[in-house]
Parts: sequence; C-alpha cells; structure tokens
Amino acid sequence: MNLRPLHDRVIVKRLDQETKTASGLIIPDAAAEKPDQGEILAVGNGKLQDDGKLRALEVKVGDRVLFGKYSGQTVKVDGEELLVMREEDIMAVLVK
Repeated sequence: MNLRPLHDRVIVKRLDQETKTASGLIIPDAAAEKPDQGEILAVGNGKLQDDGKLRALEVKVGDRVLFGKYSGQTVKVDGEELLVMREEDIMAVLVK
C-alpha cells in the first residue's frame, strides 16, 4: 500500500461483520450495519504537542481497534475501502 498517514492519523481496514445471527439467520447486506471494528494498517509519526515535541501514538500496525460508527474519512485505495482517522477517534484496542 502506498498510503502513509501524517501526524496522529491512522489507516484502518474495517473487519467483516458477521452475516449470520447466533441462531443461524442470514443477515442481508442491505440490513447489515457498518462494522465498528478494524485493523490498523499504517500509523503516522505522532501528535505534535504545544511545546513542539512529538508524542508517539499508542496504537501500532496490526492492532484491532474499536471506533465510532461515523468516525474517520472513507477512502478507496487499489479498490479497497479504508478509513483515515485520528488516533483520538479510536475508543479501544482489542486485546486477545
């Protein structure tokens, strides 16, 4: 991928949402909600502080994260839909 985020931004790929319920019912694409989980593909250098120092990001490439339903800006790169968002838009990192 030739996309490098700047400053405190990250590139996130949405994870596929389950298409079946626990009881086995299939959810059609039109009724499915956008997933609010994703995997971080790239991170920026960090957030520039008021004193001019750079604060490193807490997330790293490969982290699975939770974010708001309407967070970030959707972009298409090589036919793949990705999200560009600030680190502060991420609510949590999923720990295995």
